[in-house]
Amino acid sequence: MKVLHMISFILLAIGWLNWWLVGIFDFNLVTFLFWEMSMLSKIVYILVWASAVFEIIFHPMICKACKK
Repeated sequence: MKVLHMISFILLAIGWLNWWLVGIFDFNLVTFLFWEMSMLSKIVYILVWASAVFEIIFHPMICKACKK
C-alpha cells in the first residue's frame, strides 16, 4: 500500500505541475510531450485522476500524521 501511496503522490505532483503551467503560462506539458489527446496523454490524465481518487479514499489510512 505504501508503494501505491508514493506512486500516487508522484502522479499528483505531475498533475499539479501540469495545471500550474496551464494556469500561469497557458502551456500544457502533457500535450507537449504526448501530443494532444493521443492515447498516451489520455492514459496520463486517467492515471492522475485515479491517483487523486486513491489519495482521497486511502490517505487517512496510510498517513502517519493523520493517525495522530
